[in-house]
Amino acid sequence: MTTDRPGGGADTVGCMACRENWPEFVATAVCRSTGCAPSRLETLSSVVRLAVELAHEGREGRSVGTLLVVGNAEEVLRHSRPLMLDPLAGHDQSLRQIDDPSFRETVKELAQLDGAFIVDDDGTCMSAARFIEVDLRAARQLPAGLGARHAAALSISAVADAVGVAASESSLVRVFAAGELRAEIAPETFGREGASFAIAEATIHELAGPGLTIALADRAA
Repeated sequence: MTTDRPGGGADTVGCMACRENWPEFVATAVCRSTGCAPSRLETLSSVVRLAVELAHEGREGRSVGTLLVVGNAEEVLRHSRPLMLDPLAGHDQSLRQIDDPSFRETVKELAQLDGAFIVDDDGTCMSAARFIEVDLRAARQLPAGLGARHAAALSISAVADAVGVAASESSLVRVFAAGELRAEIAPETFGREGASFAIAEATIHELAGPGLTIALADRAA
């Protein structure tokens, strides 16, 4: 059970259904609002968990931010370009599965490079270190205070029927779908430190078990 407070204030009771499998809870809420296929939902769950791990753990003692784009990979590739030689090029598909523990560690290492990861609906990471083209018309919907990585996530979600999952150096993870910010995931203490979520009106779920606060846009909640 949760309570709402306009403006993204945190005033909630823990959600029993989402404590244990919070990534699926977030992915289901996002997919419910966009009508994505079951395969994308499963992949998005894995990507959301990975993004939160990366945002909270960092790498080699420093904070790391990155962007993972989920779904409709061929179209996403058409709206992006390589920033460098693709570090995943030539590797067998079986070695590039987003739910594989070894590959997840590889992603965490590669996240220190510039650029986005492109993940297909079936969980195959198609490419890394990609520059995402930003559609300026779509980017106008970006909440104030968010930067280039979030603009790319919002834009690609609008123009390519994909989901953008942006992990920030500030430990927040934001999920964009259909050209809108649909979910934000923050450390449990986030709402108690006087900070606010970028979603103007949200349903807030404080999960003591995993130590997270999840904000869902009204149409995703």
